[in-house]
Amino acid sequence: MSDDHVYLTLAEGHDDDTRWAYGTGFEDPLHGVDTSVPDDLDAGELASVCVTLADDALVSAQRLAEWTTRAPELEEEVALANIGLDLLGQARLLYSRAGQADGTGRDEDAYAYFRDAGDFRNVRLAELPNGDFAFSIVRLLVFSSWRLAHFERLTAHRDPVLAAIAAKGVKELAYHRQYAAEWAVRLGDGTEESHRRMRKAQEQVAPYLGELFTAYDVRDEVVAVLRQVTEAAGLPMPVYRPLPGSGRTGDHTEHLAPLLAELQGVARAHPEATW
Repeated sequence: MSDDHVYLTLAEGHDDDTRWAYGTGFEDPLHGVDTSVPDDLDAGELASVCVTLADDALVSAQRLAEWTTRAPELEEEVALANIGLDLLGQARLLYSRAGQADGTGRDEDAYAYFRDAGDFRNVRLAELPNGDFAFSIVRLLVFSSWRLAHFERLTAHRDPVLAAIAAKGVKELAYHRQYAAEWAVRLGDGTEESHRRMRKAQEQVAPYLGELFTAYDVRDEVVAVLRQVTEAAGLPMPVYRPLPGSGRTGDHTEHLAPLLAELQGVARAHPEATW
């Protein structure tokens, strides 16, 4: 199966042309949306959902930013940077909603820069070091497929703000998944060396798949996408044996703290600074 065929199949159900359009755009996704928390929702639970999804996006964006000046080609450097910016935009909206929902009024900076690693609730897959390009592609394929499936469900959430954020994110994540799928096919069905690296990347990512399927009922959908792409790439479907613990409870790898130290360093050194 060619990478173009994979694109056409995965793009089914997404009417707009997300192949070339990074999802950031210029429209305010919350324009005209009622920002009050619905009376029938637990505000604390809503805030928790927003924070966990924002943490996933922020940490992933920071890892993707590390490819700047290091990607195999300039075009891929720009693509990865834009994907990271999409995720950063999602994080900002979600952190802001969390601060509204929990009543603290905390802004996005308070969540991003002034919490320690043990307070973050991102999945551990997001915080792993980039490794080589193959590893980053496999991780992006898994992460974007999982996040897209979850965001599609969130478009029907009872909180109108979260639903609007999800609706915007679906368009972005459809492109992220497609970008990763096309590269997975090229590398898996490429040279002997690129195939070997993709196999190794699958083995490295596999232990972290179980954590993705504990909270949301999207396993079958995500596995179907991964199976379609791996078959097109001539790769085996990874067998995952979940590691104990979960980033959702603050149980992180040793890689998160130094990543956050780099992200938060300037803000913590100059907490009162303004633009």
